[in-house]
Amino acid sequence: MIKINRNSVKYLKELTSLDAISGREDEVRNFLKNAYLDRDLVVEYDELGSIVAHKKEIDETLPKVLVIAHMDEVGFVVKQIFPNGLIGVNVVGGITLSRLPSSRLILTTKNNKKYYGSISALAPHFGESNKDIKSSDLTFDFGFASEKETLKAGVNVNDMIVEEGNFKKIGKNRYLAKAFDNRYGCALGLDLLDALKDEKLNVNLYVGATVQEEVGCRGAITLSHMIKPDVCIILDCSPANDYDGNKNANGKLGAGVLIRYLDRGVIANKVLLDLQIDTMEQLKLPYQYFQSAGTTDGSKVQLAYDGVLLLSHCLCARNIHSPSSIIDGRDYEAARISLVELVKKFDKDLILKLRKETIYGRD
Repeated sequence: MIKINRNSVKYLKELTSLDAISGREDEVRNFLKNAYLDRDLVVEYDELGSIVAHKKEIDETLPKVLVIAHMDEVGFVVKQIFPNGLIGVNVVGGITLSRLPSSRLILTTKNNKKYYGSISALAPHFGESNKDIKSSDLTFDFGFASEKETLKAGVNVNDMIVEEGNFKKIGKNRYLAKAFDNRYGCALGLDLLDALKDEKLNVNLYVGATVQEEVGCRGAITLSHMIKPDVCIILDCSPANDYDGNKNANGKLGAGVLIRYLDRGVIANKVLLDLQIDTMEQLKLPYQYFQSAGTTDGSKVQLAYDGVLLLSHCLCARNIHSPSSIIDGRDYEAARISLVELVKKFDKDLILKLRKETIYGRD
């Protein structure tokens, strides 16, 4: 039976503890930069702040394989400070507002000072419902008693706020934290680099992370245009839909890597999908078919230039876009093992074959 390894757990714990909403990805970017430099890799950035690393020796005759996750999580920015010290916000990314009252929070100022608080909740004693809540109904409380006290603490408009969600192991194989969407992919990128550090690949491998995925996959556009990959593999965390115990649920914890064949922005490349499935079966690793009403960075990367060969290599989590998301460590390990083998398969001939079969079909 497969089991997530200790290093992977360490990476997930470190990365989910960082706060980085769309447009405020500094904490994750700095963590990844240091991790890449520690591995003696070349680090590059696009002008939006996405980051990518590669080995120093680039063979211009070899194709480029880009493996990317996204750094950002959903959250809030300060919109206004009320006279009583409470705070109004703008929402960044997709969040279910009705679940927010009483949630615990972390606010980060521009000077990186952090304050802890919660979202004000209307007590049931008042006889009103939070069912149809709007963002303008929410007030964020960090313990300040006045606007003056809030400003004196260094809090100002546009400061970042995330929900607090500490990393914990629960049960035998499961892990609870905020931002598995998509610190899963950031961690898996580090695992990939560890596994391939002594391998002689037949491609130029680029591993990195994008900004602003949760607000329109913006970093995917700029990073893919900078790297110009021949193949791109997207690492992302998708919503599980197994809450009612249905064995046929679309996305089940513990059922393996997602064969993400259809979503709002991508009709999967069947040739690459078959390669992914073949790899999973060769390794005797679990996988499951998956479709999504959302999309990933792949929706933008696939459209770069005259098109990019694209594959998603995802797992699912319960409660994504919340501080209480849950993944199964066995899914992560299946994704890790299979990703390493997938990348090792790529060379100039395989990519040419995949490209021809994509355009002309199989003989």
